[in-house]
Amino acid sequence: MTTTLFDKLNWRYATKKMDPSKPVPQDKVDQIVEAVRMAPTSSGTQPFHLFVITNPETRAEIRKVAWDQAQITDGSHLLVFAAWDNYTAERIDNVVEQMEDERGKSETLSGYYDNLKNAYLPRAEDVNYNHAARQAYIGLGFALAAAAELEVDSTPMEGFDPEAVDAILGLREKGLRSVVLLPLGYRQEEGDWLVKMKKVRKPREEFVTQVA
Repeated sequence: MTTTLFDKLNWRYATKKMDPSKPVPQDKVDQIVEAVRMAPTSSGTQPFHLFVITNPETRAEIRKVAWDQAQITDGSHLLVFAAWDNYTAERIDNVVEQMEDERGKSETLSGYYDNLKNAYLPRAEDVNYNHAARQAYIGLGFALAAAAELEVDSTPMEGFDPEAVDAILGLREKGLRSVVLLPLGYRQEEGDWLVKMKKVRKPREEFVTQVA
């Protein structure tokens, strides 16, 4: 029987216990990473960076500042979504340069991004960081869907000390700030209290309002 994306989304859950003896194959990790790379972002800026961490020592250090959540070390890969700390003229110009290289120069294109700089650059740094962080969450959504499609378990995490993770990965020096973590692995059912529980979501009539 053919399964659909909706079947896979019903299959996935926030895995609480991962099996450290079952690493995710590299080809599946690559597909998840590519889904993040292909995710849409505001004005095509892609204002975040994705770290794929397999180093055991680094993951152990991150676990210490992430409420001791075992999936970080029991999974085989840890994705860290790190947003730009600010929008700058250089960063936006780099976006324009790549677009011009691949699409050709255009007054419409350059005018659009000139207007973008006029709107973004005067704003406070935190306003711009928060905007960039929201784009990172779009990438997170694509990663979750891609992992489910590939039957790879994942657990999105905001429960960590961002400043500590920034220090471990040297993010501030790169003009980045950590936003969200996503361990990847395979569920270990005998140690996971959530695995057999029914997925609970609000009914459509409470969750959706149709405006015709």
